[in-house]
Amino acid sequence: MPIRIIAHAYSAAALMEHGIKPIAVYADGPIKDDVGLQGVDFDGIEVIGETWGKIDVEKAAELKPDLIVGDYWPVEKSYSGVEDGVEEASKRIAELAPIVGPSQGDSIVDLIEGYAVLAESLGADVDSGSGAEAKAAFESARQTFSEAAAAKPGLTALALSPYEDTYAVAVPKYAPELLDLQEWGLDVIVPAKPDPDFPYWESLSFENADTYQPDLLMFDDRNYPGNYETLEAQPTADHIAAFAAGQYTEWPAYWLHTYSDYAAQLTELTAAIKKTDPNVGS
Repeated sequence: MPIRIIAHAYSAAALMEHGIKPIAVYADGPIKDDVGLQGVDFDGIEVIGETWGKIDVEKAAELKPDLIVGDYWPVEKSYSGVEDGVEEASKRIAELAPIVGPSQGDSIVDLIEGYAVLAESLGADVDSGSGAEAKAAFESARQTFSEAAAAKPGLTALALSPYEDTYAVAVPKYAPELLDLQEWGLDVIVPAKPDPDFPYWESLSFENADTYQPDLLMFDDRNYPGNYETLEAQPTADHIAAFAAGQYTEWPAYWLHTYSDYAAQLTELTAAIKKTDPNVGS
């Protein structure tokens, strides 16, 4: 059974919720600044990368791993850490041990359950302990979220991440947490013209930021409040009725891997929905 595991930091968080602790992790940026890793205890775990696309493979080799764990990305057809754009030298981590991990897909729940299956195969008892408690808390939060959404029929939300000169609108098809929110009753707007080369987003100019008029704006929390401030600085910001009305919140963008985090995020989104006037957008 593999016991010397190197994992992407998000994958490590998922395994650690079930008591499986890797010997090393690599992250997409500084761990202390990553909204998706707040509260995760990496004490005693070697960090072999904190920049996307850069992994210290020499250090990884010295640790003699017998398993590498990361998400599988079906659009890129590769695992976290060896995608297109990663330094060729960093991709050599795949030569050190087999790479495994559940696929990103249509639901974060499926991803989390995929990690539970992997953790169980590595010896974890997933039916008791902190992982089981986190799942119960998540189920309660999901029910409360669905009830709040049902109580506001017609309420629409838009997931976005403004930056520089671009008003980027998220495409739910490629954001499983947004697909989950849709499944559980929140009407998340689907942009009409995703970018051909990178269909995760529809990129609009700020002159066209009022193309979509939701009741609730959901800012990508990885770049918040910077993305909010970028929009706030635009002359067209108040042409977006929800922004003018102060109806905005954050959205956990592309990082959820544990039931404990999902429960906390659903609780925050539920509070935002309860405060939102569903008659602001159009």
